[in-house]
Amino acid sequence: MTVEVLATPSAGGVGHVQVTRHGDGASRHALSDVVIDEQPVALVYNGLSHVVMMATPLDLEDLGVGFSLSEGLLHSVAELRGIEVQHGPLGVSVQLEVSPRAFARFKDTRRQLAGRTGCGLCGVESLQAFHNALPRPAPGQPHRATVYTAAIGRAFRALPDLQVLQAQTGGCHAAAWSTPAGQLSLVREDVGRHNALDKLIGALARAGQDPAHGLAVVSSRASYEMVSKCLRAGIPGLAAISAPTTLAVRIAQQGGLSLYGFCRNGSAVQYA
Repeated sequence: MTVEVLATPSAGGVGHVQVTRHGDGASRHALSDVVIDEQPVALVYNGLSHVVMMATPLDLEDLGVGFSLSEGLLHSVAELRGIEVQHGPLGVSVQLEVSPRAFARFKDTRRQLAGRTGCGLCGVESLQAFHNALPRPAPGQPHRATVYTAAIGRAFRALPDLQVLQAQTGGCHAAAWSTPAGQLSLVREDVGRHNALDKLIGALARAGQDPAHGLAVVSSRASYEMVSKCLRAGIPGLAAISAPTTLAVRIAQQGGLSLYGFCRNGSAVQYA
């Protein structure tokens, strides 16, 4: 399948392209195809731009809130004074107004970051700075080794039917919120797995849901950053359809997060 015309983004998180499908032999067929929308999205705090990431331009208020919480820029949604999504010719900006205390903290810890669909180290200048940025368990916090094994299979069986963008495009990740019984109540999708998780965290916060009562279910691998985001957001469990990394396992063990990988066909591997 070869793209012949640039995709036209739409408000539905997808773009439409004219393609040529090549079959066996010399057969060729012109048709329209649907691809996931990917645009530069800037997060701007009190007028100061902090990060530009490549994201699917849906649920961007959730993305702004979730990123702020999962990166420690906001300690709670109460520090957010307002949020507005602005569309422009160069991309999309999410304008966040935060409290003076949060903004002062933001300026003290500000890192210049680049696109966030993969690497989470952009802007970290040294190995020591990287280790300092890792989440630490709160003093005296008990290890929260809640076992969700019985619910994981139920949650992953229900997830595909709720992945609307994935069904249309085959090109995006999903992050969903599961109750301890395996019932999914929130699903967010994005071209980037980190963005999908941030959107889920933001949606939980904006809805006033307690992140301590459930687990995040993701259609991706479990990198260290996915685990870090869950710990900072107060989520006690993360279940991934693919593999974890060594650093993700170590951080989950240190932080008391229940981590599951290879959640497929009714089975799962518990790493922490």
